[in-house]
Amino acid sequence: MNLEKYLLAICLLLVGPLCWGADDALRIGSKRFTESYILAHVLAQTAQSATAPAPATANGKAGKVEVLAGLGNTAIVFAALQAGSIDLYPEYAGTIDQEILKNKTPSSLAVMREQLKPLGLGVDIALGFNDGYALAMRADRAQALGVSKLSDLAGHPTLRLGLTNEFIGRADGWPGLARRYGLPQQPTGLDHGLAYDALSGGQTDVIDIYTTDAKIAHLGLRVLQDDGAHFPRYDAVVLYRLDVPQRFPAAWRALQGLTGSIDEPTMIAMNAKAELQGKSFEVIASEHLSPNAKTAQAVTGFWGKLFGPDLPRLSWQHLNLVLSSVGLASLIGLPLALLVAPHARLRGLLLGFCGLLQTVPSLALLAALISWVERIGSLPAMLALTLYALLPIMRNTCTGLAEVPAGLKQASMALGLTRWQSLRLIELPLALPLVLAGIRTATSIAVGTATIAAFIGAGGLGERIVTGLALNDRELLLAGALPAAALALLFEAAFAGLARGFNARTSTRKLR
Repeated sequence: MNLEKYLLAICLLLVGPLCWGADDALRIGSKRFTESYILAHVLAQTAQSATAPAPATANGKAGKVEVLAGLGNTAIVFAALQAGSIDLYPEYAGTIDQEILKNKTPSSLAVMREQLKPLGLGVDIALGFNDGYALAMRADRAQALGVSKLSDLAGHPTLRLGLTNEFIGRADGWPGLARRYGLPQQPTGLDHGLAYDALSGGQTDVIDIYTTDAKIAHLGLRVLQDDGAHFPRYDAVVLYRLDVPQRFPAAWRALQGLTGSIDEPTMIAMNAKAELQGKSFEVIASEHLSPNAKTAQAVTGFWGKLFGPDLPRLSWQHLNLVLSSVGLASLIGLPLALLVAPHARLRGLLLGFCGLLQTVPSLALLAALISWVERIGSLPAMLALTLYALLPIMRNTCTGLAEVPAGLKQASMALGLTRWQSLRLIELPLALPLVLAGIRTATSIAVGTATIAAFIGAGGLGERIVTGLALNDRELLLAGALPAAALALLFEAAFAGLARGFNARTSTRKLR
């Protein structure tokens, strides 16, 4: 195999999985906390029951329901809804009113519907419970300090507040709360899934909670009274694209049947099944919708979670992301490196730009790409991974070409070879080991970084990690991290085999 075919085979092998299919599926999103996961599956199973066995939808295609869970905070999920990446998701009236529509005073659902219409969105299906924001403390700590309501916090400026990053930034969260009660504390950001452990372990004094969290009663926390009536009601509803009832009429009728079907004790019990009993979100939703039906036993123990039924699907998604991104980076980076390698200033400028991309935090880059491509899922995730993979591929290619002895280059010119003939026949074969090393490094980076894809609905092994964070489940976190590490080792072994094969072929040619 000559050099061109060798490099082309590698790039095609890597970029082969780069494809996206378009189908008319009802896509249901969720935020990244327990209750939102559960509600998304309740909605999905309800909709699916109305379309089974996949009757035709409005455009003649078979009905299908997909869940894109754990997409992040309100801003990301709402942007996904506006862009059409998802069709609906469970939301809360107070969040729509104050965070999305920026209303200064509480509004009715009818008013919110009118405000959402110009955006092509609607709100409906009040599920029947209120899940409000609140602050909580350990009961013994609150008792010792005499704190029972939010206004009492103003008299204890040294209290440590560990609040979720979204709550810190929301208009109806910390900024408004601090103004309403004159609170002097400076909160620190803390993931919701870790907050309860931090509070019970004495690492923080006050956390923000959702009033239907199961761990409130389990840990015996004191929920501080909102004596200034700062927080609005957060009645659970469905936020959807206005074309959903027309595109999925049967599913929409079934979803409307959920109105008023979940009260607060029921929601707390469902949250407890996930956070305290370790049941999957799918099983919890199924048990709620069909209480008398037999459901699968909860997957317990580390080995059960590691080799769970989702392992093949998540591994395949992760593999596709890695191969697609590194393949595209190779197809872009290799020709660019060949063009700029002889020009020091241009080479430095391009490599400097690629190096600058490496300093951009992954979540910030994902947010920018989501805004650019106006969709979530595999595309922005793949583009982000491609940008991160460019630097090692281009730098190693330029370095490999620079290390070709000047004498060989001069000899090629003396033989009458053109610049591109010299590059193809002499310089690239000598630089190939370093080129492969760059692709190898880029692949290792992509395997680890691809876990962030789960934050925007692209799946992969990061899905376990994100869910583990939401549930504070260390075993599930490890069940996502270990297969990713194993995948990285497999790629290392594959590239080591390629390098040995190339070296053996080169040695054989020299002997001849």
